[in-house]
Amino acid sequence: MRSAAMALLAGLGLALQPTSADWHVTVSQLTRGPRHHFFGYIGQARTIPWSGDGRYVLALRTGFQDRMPGPADAADVTVIDTARADRVVPLTESRGWNPQQGTMFYWDPLAPATRFFFNDRDLTSGKVFTVLYDLAARRRVREFRFDDTPVANSGVAQRGGRYLAINYARLARLRRVTGYPGAHDYTDGVLHPRDDGIHVVDTANGTRRLLVSYAQLADLVRPVRPDVAGKALFINHTLWSRDDSHIYFYVRADFDDPRQRIDIPCTIRPDGTGLTMHEYLGGHPEWRDGTRMIGVKDGRQVVYDVTTRQVVATIGGPGVFPQPGGDIALSPDGRWFVNGHSTGGSNGYTVLRLADQTWARTPEMTRGRFTSGDLRIDGSPAWNRSSDAFLFPGLDASDGTRQIFVARISPGQSPAKP
Repeated sequence: MRSAAMALLAGLGLALQPTSADWHVTVSQLTRGPRHHFFGYIGQARTIPWSGDGRYVLALRTGFQDRMPGPADAADVTVIDTARADRVVPLTESRGWNPQQGTMFYWDPLAPATRFFFNDRDLTSGKVFTVLYDLAARRRVREFRFDDTPVANSGVAQRGGRYLAINYARLARLRRVTGYPGAHDYTDGVLHPRDDGIHVVDTANGTRRLLVSYAQLADLVRPVRPDVAGKALFINHTLWSRDDSHIYFYVRADFDDPRQRIDIPCTIRPDGTGLTMHEYLGGHPEWRDGTRMIGVKDGRQVVYDVTTRQVVATIGGPGVFPQPGGDIALSPDGRWFVNGHSTGGSNGYTVLRLADQTWARTPEMTRGRFTSGDLRIDGSPAWNRSSDAFLFPGLDASDGTRQIFVARISPGQSPAKP
């Protein structure tokens, strides 16, 4: 089956063209139809779909891809068993998901071989919550429900023990692609709630505290955007730094209107101090090390220090990255960097070794008609734990289903084309 998939990919022109003599990248297809499979996106630092022992890959499985899910549309929560011919093993269901972000999967850093988080919602009340699932026990070991402020995971701390949580019902109302349509929104009609924003949940005792409120964020941005008084704010991309010392996020409003849009990057420390606005750092940023982030500025892939608020380095030379503002991911060991770019109906990836800046670029991977809007297929590369492979979403050209593909870095020259 794998050899057949590789033949199909080769037929699609997916053989890579490395620029280095001592490494190359190959691509294979991990899942197949008739149902759709996807992981989600890079909305959490060190987003790793693989379990701690490398055997299992988390994935959602659905029967449709042509509309946003409603409250009753459950997706299968599955793992792909790479030790058993990539067999898809269904575990439970989730009603807290969307095509772009999946269900915010994350392996628990305190037990990464067996436990993982995902989001869900109560079918009766519509309230969202987060689940901690134990793969060995095949059961939900804890549900983190907050009836007065229903929020769910948006970023797990790198050392574990905590996760950030946001209101996905508010997102469904204000930026549908990142929310769960039909969920219960306790902030409906409130522009800058004092009881909503970014929350921190303690996974040991199940308590929740509000880290920063929308009311605080409105006060923060008012000096540069006085029109915030009439705008409903929302939050995207809450990212813990790799040492858990800082949290990066975007405060946004009117995102679908470029002329009226608020889109301001901010950082805050986990204790609530140091709330800071930053000059725009575009794309989908990723933490590098310490207080440094990777993003885009003036068409360049840059490294930005959130403490000094200065660009301190660039990555790649001119023309290396076709779209520096695309989806990006730094490998867990910090040695490899991947940038996803889109061109019409396809996605492609540039892989760069940071030590010597050598790189390889994949040919384009079809995404069919899912190029924009709520159902789009973003680049979303996500590394494995050994930093030698990453997965990404795409369409299977043979049947048009949404599936998971894996790009793998190997030593030596790229095999010659037949």
